[in-house]
Amino acid sequence: MSIKKKIFLFLAGAVMISLLVVAVLPSPVPVNVDRVQLGYFAEYVEDEGFTSLRFTHAISAPISGYLHRITLEPGDVVAAGDTLLAMESLPAPALDRRARDQARENLEAARARFMAAKAEHENLEHGTSLARKELERHARLYEQGVISLATLDRVRNDLDRSISAQDAAQANVQAAGYEMENARAALEVASGARSGENQLLTVKSPVNAVILNRERYQEGVIHAGEFILEMGRLDELEVQVDLLSIHAVRVRPGMRVILEHWGGPGDLEGKVRLVEPAGFKKVSALGVDEQRVPVLVEITSARDEWLGLGHGYRVEAKFILWEDDQTTFIPTSSLFRLDNNWHVFVVQGERAGLRQVVPGRRSGLNTQILEGLEPGELIITHPGDRIRPGIRVNPESG
Repeated sequence: MSIKKKIFLFLAGAVMISLLVVAVLPSPVPVNVDRVQLGYFAEYVEDEGFTSLRFTHAISAPISGYLHRITLEPGDVVAAGDTLLAMESLPAPALDRRARDQARENLEAARARFMAAKAEHENLEHGTSLARKELERHARLYEQGVISLATLDRVRNDLDRSISAQDAAQANVQAAGYEMENARAALEVASGARSGENQLLTVKSPVNAVILNRERYQEGVIHAGEFILEMGRLDELEVQVDLLSIHAVRVRPGMRVILEHWGGPGDLEGKVRLVEPAGFKKVSALGVDEQRVPVLVEITSARDEWLGLGHGYRVEAKFILWEDDQTTFIPTSSLFRLDNNWHVFVVQGERAGLRQVVPGRRSGLNTQILEGLEPGELIITHPGDRIRPGIRVNPESG
C-alpha cells in the first residue's frame, strides 16, 4: 500500500471519529442571560391611591326654610365673602275652597267688629267732649258760689269716666284692626305663593375655594343641617394610599414618595405626611380579607406640574424605603436556593458555573447583591432543570 493511500485512510478515519464524538456530545443548552448591574437601586413598596383634600368645607342649610336655586357648579371658583346660597322662610300652606270661604267670612266679621269698635270710639269721643264742656261751666258756677264743691266733683268724675271709656274704645279699635289684618293675610295666602317681602338669609363663602360637589341646586323646602355644597382649596391636595399593614409599619413620616401614572407627563415628588395609627379591614378583588392602613402623602412638586389633578383622582405611589446610587444588583429570577444558601449560575466561557451569593434588599424584579458577584459578569436568568455546573450553554440576551 502506497504512502498516499495510507495518509488518505488515516484522515478519513479521523474525520469519522470526530463525527462520532460530535454526535455523542450533548448540544449546548440555550439560556437567557443578563449582566450584573452597578447603579441606582431603591427598595420600595407601591400601591394605588387617590387624591384628597386635607380640609374641606361642607355647606349645609343653617335653618329650615325655602332654598333659592343655586347657580354655582362643581369647578366654579369662589372668593371669601361671595354668596353661596340664599334662603327665606317657609311659604304658608295653600287653602282649599272651604277654608278660603271661611277665611273670607272671617275677614268680613273682623271688618264689621272694627267698624263697630270705631263707631263706639267716636261716640265716646263726643261724650268726652261734652263732659269737658260741662266741667268748664260748673267750674265757673262754683267760682260764683252758685253750686257746691260736691256737685263740681261729680261733674269732674263724669269727665274722668268718659276719658277712660274713650281709651278703652281706642284699644278695642286697635285690636279689631289687628284681627282684620290677620284675617286679610289668611285670605291672601290661597295658593302657597311666597311673598316678595320675605327677608332673605344668605350664606357666604368662608374661604377662597373651588366648588367640589353640589348635592342640591333646585329651589324648594330644605331642612336645617341638610348638606348642599362641598368646597375646598386644590392647593392643599394630597394623596391617600391604603397600604397593607405589613408594609405600613416600614413607612415613616418624611420618606420620599414617587407618584406615577397620574395622567400627566413625568412623575411627581411627594413625602409621607402621616401614617395613621389605626387600620381597617378591606376585602380584596379576590375575596381575601386584608388589613389596610391609610398613609397620607404631601405633594412636594411645584403646583404648575399637577394643575390637572383634582379631588378623588387615582394615582400610583411608590414609597422609597431605601436607595443608593452605587449598588450591585441582578434580576431576582436568577436566584435559587441550594443547601440553605442562595446561588446563581455564572456563564464562564461556554459553560455554566455555580456561584454562591449573599443577597440584600429586594426591589421589584431586582435584588441587591452584597457578596459573590462583580459588575459586568454574565449570569443566567430563569435557570431550568437542565442547567448544571459545567454544562455547555448557548447564551441568549434576556
